[in-house]
Amino acid sequence: MKVHRSFESLGQIKNPVATTGTFDGVHIGHKVIIDRLNTLAENISGESVLITFHPHPRRVLYPETAGKNLKLINSQNEKIHLLEKAGLDHLIIINFTKEFSETTSQEFVEDILLAKMNAKIIIVGFNHHFGYNREGDYSYLYELTKTHDFKVEEIPEQDLENETVSSTIIRKALLEGRIQRANAYLDHFFIITGKLKDGHPKCLEVGFPTLEMIIWEDVKLVPPEGVYAVSLTSEGARYRGMLNIKTFKGSNFPSIQIHLFDYDSNFNLRNKEATITFHKRMRDELQLDDPQSLKVQLEKDKEEIEELIY
Repeated sequence: MKVHRSFESLGQIKNPVATTGTFDGVHIGHKVIIDRLNTLAENISGESVLITFHPHPRRVLYPETAGKNLKLINSQNEKIHLLEKAGLDHLIIINFTKEFSETTSQEFVEDILLAKMNAKIIIVGFNHHFGYNREGDYSYLYELTKTHDFKVEEIPEQDLENETVSSTIIRKALLEGRIQRANAYLDHFFIITGKLKDGHPKCLEVGFPTLEMIIWEDVKLVPPEGVYAVSLTSEGARYRGMLNIKTFKGSNFPSIQIHLFDYDSNFNLRNKEATITFHKRMRDELQLDDPQSLKVQLEKDKEEIEELIY
């Protein structure tokens, strides 16, 4: 997949089949759109293209209301990785500003999708809106096909157990700690990617040494406090383990501590990039100030997680 951060770097894309959207989570509904993009592109010997936006439009347009506390399922690097894995050919990342938000739907289609990209087919998700004041939609695009040389197709909404899948619903599930539900919506595991450093000394003192994950983007969603069954991958190796999320006194950000079950201490993961994969939330955070009580609880957590198959 080729990543472009401006239209000037596009070069020549062969028979583009394009869509637009934030695609936070790259969930099951997004994958249906990408699969259709790829199928249609293959049918016309073309290439699939997604135009996405950074920062998230809501954070730019509503910084004191809807966007103020918005957390995203994916960091930008995570989203790029997942889109590449989904088989997309081209990703165009537009720097979303208030000035760009004033682009009308007509300007977006005629000046960008057609003039700069020469899109042959435009795909939109169910009830997708774009352009200034969200005035553009499938009906608008269909009318434009009568006077412009392109085709348009709408992808129906995707349901899981009679509930429409959306990034908003997935964020809500994650913030409630419903990891397995969120994973089903995503059609892949929720992940956090970042850099590892030495963990909290309190864990080491009771025989459960940890590594701490440092997140690169403060907009990244972190599930609620508690203990989770996870796996960690770094430099081609995969480890099973348990993870604790807790906000310590004096800090505004949650601490993410990982204890790995089969980690060889001779292999140093400190300062390495890693990805945590979330499999299941095991319990809420407990107030265990006594070292012995903490040790007993961690031993119980480890025993329960090691019985899981993942």
